[in-house]
Amino acid sequence: MSPESKFRALANASALQRIRTLAHLLDNAIPIPGTPYRFGLDPIMGMIPGGGDVVGLFLSAYLVLESLRFRLPTQTLLRMVGNLALDGILGLLPGMGDLFDAVWKSNARNLALLEAHLANPGESEAADRQTVALIAIAVVAIVGGIALLMASLLNALLVALGLLG
Repeated sequence: MSPESKFRALANASALQRIRTLAHLLDNAIPIPGTPYRFGLDPIMGMIPGGGDVVGLFLSAYLVLESLRFRLPTQTLLRMVGNLALDGILGLLPGMGDLFDAVWKSNARNLALLEAHLANPGESEAADRQTVALIAIAVVAIVGGIALLMASLLNALLVALGLLG
């Protein structure tokens, strides 16, 4: 194995560990005593008015973008982006969005998609560079769009309450 291949394998192993750790923290870090159910920091952050959902979405987007290094097939990438978009959009619903975050666990779903690919990488063809670039742009657009929507809703609420002129 060439030094470059060894370095790439080490970098990928490190990235996979970061993805696993962050997905666990966001979706499954906190057990509910007396039950087998767990939830993570994502629904807790979602309860922070004015930006908690956006912070959670940024972290979730990081997981998807970090996953691009693993030469995933287009279908897997599209499913990951779909999970991210659904989590981002429904996560904005007051109260219900936090419950949705606790149940849907998009980061754990995306990690499962990544690990399924890594278990059988030869079964599907990796997405081409153009598709990967479009996926990256879509992730950034989803996060940016939801952040702008959240800022607009917060601004409208503050104006309606008379706190902004």
